[in-house]
Amino acid sequence: MSTRRGGHLSGRHPLIVLLTAVTLLLGVGAVPAHAAPDEGGSKKLRDALESTAKGHIEAKNKLDASKKRQKKLSGELKTMEERLGGLTQQVSEVAAHSYRMGRLTAPAMLLGADTPDAFLDRVASLDVMAQRDGKRIRDMVDARDEANEAKRKLDAEVREQQKQVAVMANKKKQAERALAAVSTGSSGGFSGGSSSSARPAPRNSNGSWPGESCSVNDPTPANGCITPRTLNMLQQTQAAGYKRYASCFRSGGSGEHPKGRACDFSAATNGFEDRTATGGDKSYGDNLAAWQVRNADRLGILYVIWYRQIWHPGTGWRAYSGSGSPAADHTNHVHTSMY
Repeated sequence: MSTRRGGHLSGRHPLIVLLTAVTLLLGVGAVPAHAAPDEGGSKKLRDALESTAKGHIEAKNKLDASKKRQKKLSGELKTMEERLGGLTQQVSEVAAHSYRMGRLTAPAMLLGADTPDAFLDRVASLDVMAQRDGKRIRDMVDARDEANEAKRKLDAEVREQQKQVAVMANKKKQAERALAAVSTGSSGGFSGGSSSSARPAPRNSNGSWPGESCSVNDPTPANGCITPRTLNMLQQTQAAGYKRYASCFRSGGSGEHPKGRACDFSAATNGFEDRTATGGDKSYGDNLAAWQVRNADRLGILYVIWYRQIWHPGTGWRAYSGSGSPAADHTNHVHTSMY
């Protein structure tokens, strides 16, 4: 019995060795490193970061649009004022001439005609003079009204800009309050990385971001859906040279991952390793984070978290601490959330 059992085990041993070798060769043992990181953080914090970043971006878009309208209106007002100045001068000259010479009355002009033909000529001349002078006055009044309307619109744009600046300031305060529990204040952020500029994601005609759903296939191994804007961010990040392992969609939980509006970019070449990045891996994450922040407005990025720091459009870089693990502190991956 023991011989059969030993023979049976002996017969299986080469197969076990072979399967083990194939497993190592194919990298199956590396699969756990590719699992999505447990980033920690409360739902309240993630919701606050999302809402304040969106509020800041929307206010900035409105501010930028208002500045464009103001620039256009300023040009129109300058043209109108120049035209009004010319028309006012013409009307003033007519008035001054009438004051000096006395207004030529119709009876006096007509009585001076000594023939029927001359009478008709003077009737026609009176009509031309009346139309000319009347048109000058009407044009002057219209130009003055248009200039006043342009000034009114300019004043409205100034008030709109003041309103949006106040909104942005309020969103900044809200974001700072939300981050207070996990932040110790401002930080240096990151620099360097690719100098390339991202291809901008499509915007509405007024400069705002269109609403998008989780509607396109996630090309990362996460195997889910993401928004078209998230896909563009992912593709542009990879096109800039950041091609290490990434994962976007994640089912369940709060935040942007389940909505297809976030991606995690591994610092290590082999996936999400449970260790703090150092050396070349740290430099890779630094450069990636810096590049994304420089292109945040083009891509529609809400915020970026990397290496115990978070970039928010309203606050800039701030210190950020999780629960102490590489995933929660984001020291093994860059997290990018999208509008």
